Amino acid sequence: MKVSFFHLMPYQSLPDDFLDKHRSAWVDLPNSNFDPQQGRHMYDDYLDELQYADSLGFDGVCVNEHHANAYGLMPSPNLIASILARSTSKAALIVLGNSIALYQPPIRVAEEMAMLDVLSGGRLVAGFPVGTSMDTTFAYGQVPIQLRERHTEAHDLIMKSWQTREPFVFNGKFNQLRYVNVWPRPLQQPHPPVWIPGSGSLETWDWVLQRNYVYCYLSYYGYLRGRRVLDGFWERTAQLGIDDNPYRVGFLQLVCVSETDSQAEQDYAPHVDYFYNKMLRVYGPFAESPGYRSIESLRAGLRTAIGTNAQSSTSQPVGWKDWVEQGHVIAGSPETVRDRLKEAIGMLRVGHLMCLLHIGTMPKELTYKNMELFTSQVLPAIKDTWAEYPDPWWPSTLSETPQPVGHSGDS
Repeated sequence: MKVSFFHLMPYQSLPDDFLDKHRSAWVDLPNSNFDPQQGRHMYDDYLDELQYADSLGFDGVCVNEHHANAYGLMPSPNLIASILARSTSKAALIVLGNSIALYQPPIRVAEEMAMLDVLSGGRLVAGFPVGTSMDTTFAYGQVPIQLRERHTEAHDLIMKSWQTREPFVFNGKFNQLRYVNVWPRPLQQPHPPVWIPGSGSLETWDWVLQRNYVYCYLSYYGYLRGRRVLDGFWERTAQLGIDDNPYRVGFLQLVCVSETDSQAEQDYAPHVDYFYNKMLRVYGPFAESPGYRSIESLRAGLRTAIGTNAQSSTSQPVGWKDWVEQGHVIAGSPETVRDRLKEAIGMLRVGHLMCLLHIGTMPKELTYKNMELFTSQVLPAIKDTWAEYPDPWWPSTLSETPQPVGHSGDS
């Protein structure tokens, strides 16, 4: 299986009275709470961690896109990925933004992602999320009921621009362009692998399966809660007569590894507490604006992971024991983490595992410890899972038989 290092780049210095004074870490938290000098040092540490993941042998490094929040300091994941394109050499660059419904024209995304693919030697994985309600409706002012239609049109324009060799006209509902002629074009042909982050909407399952893309469930509430969503995805896959290759699915899991179970609590509990009680503090109406979810998803009782927990603080675990027992965090000794990760991988039938190993306020030294213990004592035990299946959703240049990068005869 493929195991990647996922980073959120959180702001780590929210004030002690944050919970008393602010209803949300998203949308309306005043940026007076951001200290640029501290932010600079955070970016340095985070880039070091992503580069270290490449040297430790993670299959990929993952970045994503969020706006107007302290949860993740990456309004432009492409900027971070451009640094990694030159400072890493082996790992796939998995960009799980861009939120393509936000950009007019979307060919800006096509151009930047093509640049990243060329700069990295063909290591890009292109992620096209619809985007959270907080990012799209409130931070960027999009009409929620139009999001999916905008997303589909943007996707179609980007994919055509990557595969068409002559300038063409595009007349869509939201984008009208006389000349579409993307320079550069991607190194990977006909296009980089496409992954679609989702939170359980029925229409996303069909959209992904019809296009033969990877469905990524980015839940911060763990594999036990994630099972309902991914069971539904696999049921829908079977209904459509599509094969159950585990590499059709990506899943994000928080992981904390230490020498013993008790040491894991000592090492990581304060940082996990910051993550759940501050970074995921979302004012309920921000989490799900009216029209953000479809009627079908409402009828099915599916809600976004953050949206579900934003509605009621009583639904959230209150301490380390709760987080671990409910599967939000897989934590403990290497043996404990190995056993629970194997359980999660089999339960979810996931071929692309993304691990959040930097959590909340974890300093770089502790993050390195987590990464080192994971790669040396956990990763070898799970790496051969699903070895019998092909993975056509991975950068072609990183396959078992690498292709030389150089002049190409394709046209």
